[in-house]
Amino acid sequence: MIDLPNLLSLAGLGCSTSAIYFSILGVYEAAMIGMIWAVAFDWLDGIVARKIKNRSKSSSSFGGQLDVLIDIVSYGVAPSILLLSYGEYGPVFLVGAFIILSATALRLSYFSTFGLFNGSRYIGLAMDNNNIVLVFIFLFEGFFNTEVFSVILYVSALSLSVLNVSQIKTPKLSGNVINVYLLSTYTFLISVIYGWKLFA
Repeated sequence: MIDLPNLLSLAGLGCSTSAIYFSILGVYEAAMIGMIWAVAFDWLDGIVARKIKNRSKSSSSFGGQLDVLIDIVSYGVAPSILLLSYGEYGPVFLVGAFIILSATALRLSYFSTFGLFNGSRYIGLAMDNNNIVLVFIFLFEGFFNTEVFSVILYVSALSLSVLNVSQIKTPKLSGNVINVYLLSTYTFLISVIYGWKLFA
């Protein structure tokens, strides 16, 4: 039942769990590393699954269901906890967390039902883009006081949620070899930057 792609999916879940844990503790540098590695493992499990020859239909179906459930944690729960923690669990930030989770549930349910548009494009911004953008925005956290940056984070997270459930058509980035190399480089750089900030 558990094959290599599923193990990679679970590794991504582990990264998201660590991101949630460190967000609660307020160690945001470590949370950012967990969030970007969750994306990397999400892409990697799909690549490996497509490379496996003669993978049974039931294994593919199981892996797809597992992937969706883990995506809810990686792209819904983890950013929601990040927002709540940074906003010191204020009521306004609870509303923001609910909106993020709702958009995640709607987006993933829609994709599970209808799949890709014409086999190559998503309807709405794909969820993995949320983490990619948020870990980049968080690089500028030190340039603002906490109150100002909490607003920036709030607006950014909710804007991404709106794009997730919008009718815009976006390409499937993970299917392109160049994009895989770009994400690998981005993940490495983000890990180095936040690792340096964490231990400096």
